[in-house]
Amino acid sequence: METIYEKTATSPVNIAVIKYWGKRDTTLILPTNASLSVTLSQDHLHSKTTIRASPDFEKTRLWLNGVEDVDIEKNKRLQNCFRETRRLRKEYEEKLRKDKGPDKVLPLSEYNLHICSENNFPTAAGLASSASGFACLVYTLSQLYELPISAAELSKIARQGSGSACRSLFGGFVAWEMGSKDDGSDSQAVEIAPRDHWPELEALICIVSDAKKGVSSTEGMQNTVNTSTLLQHRIEHVVPVRMKNMIDAIHERDFQKFAEITMQDSNQFHAVCLDTFPPIFYLNDVSRAIIRMITEYNSTNSEKKLKAAYTFDAGPNAVIYTTSENIPEIINLIAKYFPGNDDVKNYFSDPFQLFVGKTIGEQPLPLGFNDQIIPVFPKGSVKQILHTKVGDGPKVVVGESEGLLNNQGISYSNN
Repeated sequence: METIYEKTATSPVNIAVIKYWGKRDTTLILPTNASLSVTLSQDHLHSKTTIRASPDFEKTRLWLNGVEDVDIEKNKRLQNCFRETRRLRKEYEEKLRKDKGPDKVLPLSEYNLHICSENNFPTAAGLASSASGFACLVYTLSQLYELPISAAELSKIARQGSGSACRSLFGGFVAWEMGSKDDGSDSQAVEIAPRDHWPELEALICIVSDAKKGVSSTEGMQNTVNTSTLLQHRIEHVVPVRMKNMIDAIHERDFQKFAEITMQDSNQFHAVCLDTFPPIFYLNDVSRAIIRMITEYNSTNSEKKLKAAYTFDAGPNAVIYTTSENIPEIINLIAKYFPGNDDVKNYFSDPFQLFVGKTIGEQPLPLGFNDQIIPVFPKGSVKQILHTKVGDGPKVVVGESEGLLNNQGISYSNN
């Protein structure tokens, strides 16, 4: 039986609490500022990639969410990832030949690849699909090629596919150090704290739109770099202080500090988008209503302590960070003001069993909550609520049934 050289892996989504927006080098994807994110559990959000290498493949092919990309030779970011991982594999092969002999080493670096990748969440809708996708591609390649390389070093390759992808090479809480060298050798991701460091921290994701956004992140951020004066102030004066304070907040598990910085940074990121010329609008009316709802929710206690923090990437979908004791109240608020369509299970499945025997959206509001703060929106304004936690980094998936390529090395979607 012919040996199949194939690996399948999954990689997580990361949602930044200190945003990355702007490149100082568009080829190497070097950022204008450092950033920091939380890796979310792969139980609900992940990219999955299968890669097979074979001397019989006539060319390298890629399928993304069931559709073949026929122009991968023109995709510089993909080619960057291929080039760097193949270079490392070739170096590894040469070392193995010296140690074991030339006949004992498989020349995988010379084989064409068939790659199939899927996201189990909306693509290009502001939920960091390119980050998890490129992280998964690079991680799966590293496993196929058996590269003796650290996650930090691997993050430098993923960064050249999608900047934020470098952060999806780690679980828990992750910083992307911007670095200062022109060659990008010191621009990498590092783990600030592991997944289990802050077990009470959880996240709710409100899918406001699963449509592809009108202005891509790549186009948007370069327009911002070229035209926004506010961005320069953010780069020089704001982000360095926030990075230090956010790292301290995470180490101390200080939700007050964490929540305040998270919301301030989300607000400023979207202010920078508005300061771009022409302006960029990623938030919509539902997004802004969610901000008002969370702001009111945070005012409903006598201590005036923050109980939740909203953040929005380059899209209208909201991510709400909070601690576990507040999750039922917030889910109920979302369901009251942004009711789903009649398909309740797809609107909110409850893997944590928080609402057994209760109907979400119909429970009492928090004491002191102004129920007139926003109107009740039409059904389907929030399409789905996802409840998730802090998660781990990429992992290899074992089992023939988990692969995305058939026996001929073709995506099952082509069958």
